[in-house]
Amino acid sequence: MGHDLQKIGTERTCECSPKHTCCLSAKEWLKNQIGVWKFAYEKRDIRDKTIHPATYPISLARRIIEQFTHKGELVLDPFVGSGTTLIAAQDASRNAVGFDLSPEYIELCQTRLAKNKGLLSGSSQHAVCNDAHNIPNYLRPNSVSLIVTSPPYANLLNRKRKNKSRRDRDNGQLGKVEQYSQDPRDLGTMNLELYTKKIGDIFEGLLPLIRPRSHCVINVPDMWWENERITIHVSLIEEMRMRGYELRNIIIWDRTNIVNRIGIFGWPSNYITMGVTFEYLLDFWRPQD
Repeated sequence: MGHDLQKIGTERTCECSPKHTCCLSAKEWLKNQIGVWKFAYEKRDIRDKTIHPATYPISLARRIIEQFTHKGELVLDPFVGSGTTLIAAQDASRNAVGFDLSPEYIELCQTRLAKNKGLLSGSSQHAVCNDAHNIPNYLRPNSVSLIVTSPPYANLLNRKRKNKSRRDRDNGQLGKVEQYSQDPRDLGTMNLELYTKKIGDIFEGLLPLIRPRSHCVINVPDMWWENERITIHVSLIEEMRMRGYELRNIIIWDRTNIVNRIGIFGWPSNYITMGVTFEYLLDFWRPQD
């Protein structure tokens, strides 16, 4: 066991009623029941795609964390990337562990956490460089209160950008391949069929780590490939159900407030909804044993 993860806190440090599933007030809970969520980026967020090509806002991760956990409980991100989940957990006084294949991203996580340490409230966050398949070697069964992650989106980024939906196509990304790596273990190098199976293998291994009726939220879009809609979210729902998870909610992440200068895509002959304007937050949980 590395990184002293056996010692990381997993129990509530709040004073909520034992019957409460989180620390939110009734007003905050009500806001989250609306199934379309919108977020803004802040200065601490990473928007430079040369640093990381696909990040979500700290505010998104924090909202999920505060909806499904109590202060002091343990959050897991098996594909931690730039470390946004860890920063959100730090802000919200939750313990957290994130894993990633890339030493560069783990170093980025650690740098961001160090800069953010003034906001610490008795919790700890760790970034570990390892394959997500190996996470069960680090954490105890029934110790995790929430999994929240944005995994690679199959081979969506592993092709040259065409920017058809952008009004200004040559925005610095045109013609570039933004995939994280070409490591054969990287889910972002795989076609949808293999990607789905590998995701299933990973999350089947994670299922015993999370407590019964604890949530697992996966952020994912669909994609277009050769004029065909590739329904990544449908494939993941079916696979996760086969691996023992129960789908509880589908939340739409409305990205229209952070997408600039959209072009007229498909007009006048081919109606296509632009995936850059929304993504899915797939909310599963581990059923009661």
